[in-house]
Amino acid sequence: MKEKRHLLGMTLEELTDVVSEVGLPKYAAKQIADWLYKKNVSSISEMTNISSAKRIELEDLFDVGVAAPVHSQKSVDGTIKYLYEVKETSTVETVYIPTADRATLCVSSQIGCKMNCLFCMTGKQGFSGNLTSNEILNQIRSVPERNELTNIVFMGMGEPLDNTDELFKVLDILTSNYGYAWSPKRITVSTIGVGKGLGRFLRESDCHLALSLHSPFPDERLKLMPIEKKYPVYDIIEQIKQYDFSHQRRVSFEYIVFKGLNDSKKHADALFSLLKEIPCRVNLIRFHAIPNVDLHSPDMTRMETFRDFLNTKGMVCTIRSSRGEDIFAACGMLATTKSKEK
Repeated sequence: MKEKRHLLGMTLEELTDVVSEVGLPKYAAKQIADWLYKKNVSSISEMTNISSAKRIELEDLFDVGVAAPVHSQKSVDGTIKYLYEVKETSTVETVYIPTADRATLCVSSQIGCKMNCLFCMTGKQGFSGNLTSNEILNQIRSVPERNELTNIVFMGMGEPLDNTDELFKVLDILTSNYGYAWSPKRITVSTIGVGKGLGRFLRESDCHLALSLHSPFPDERLKLMPIEKKYPVYDIIEQIKQYDFSHQRRVSFEYIVFKGLNDSKKHADALFSLLKEIPCRVNLIRFHAIPNVDLHSPDMTRMETFRDFLNTKGMVCTIRSSRGEDIFAACGMLATTKSKEK
């Protein structure tokens, strides 16, 4: 039997092709979008402004494509890691992070990752494929706390700008009037600096940008992040500088701090020199240890000194609070553990 295609994750243009395929008028695409993205139905049978005969015809070819998480772990701080099954045998993580004034969902874009950053557990899995727009959007649609969400961050497993076609479908659905109609200012896309995808993102999206930096020195960054060889950080910074900062988009730089490696005054000074022409913020992140990697969590006093140096220079710098340390805090650890259990 032919596998049904999923409607969730389709753009309005794609839904227009769907209604044409089953002989419905063009305006029915907007009706289906309304059922999917505003009324959050789980079945085609619930789309009652479409004739029963056409609903049956649609059901022969399509389904909504909503799938609940298969596992979850809740931290003492309220953070919840959800595991979603994709491609039948693989899993990806989604993380719900509540705070006093916001509820953020950290969403995955790939199964594993090609980038193989030294400090990242997801990269140790290797790469098994891109997630489809359905599989990405399903993480948002089916998380139990979906009605509480204030922010979405594409900072989970995988490199979002290595999966641009599917990512941009999801961003379109999230921000368009036919979809969820979220402000782009509630969405952040995090990247390690895939130049081609970054150029498209800067041209076509108004969502916030977060670039993973981790060292201002190219040779040192290369040891942490092989992407430095193909897309040097200096080139990426120059690309960002060409962006018109009169827009409201926020640009931030993620800086994971490793003990004795990138936490010195020399690093802080070089980081300021590298970024001083860009209106931005720097987020310092304490490294979470992962198995078989000789990198260590930093001393908090060193992180505070690093932060204070940048702040006195006029650069906004904050230390991101660690969350979920009791539930496989590092990204990819839960998915890796479950994969090994299988």
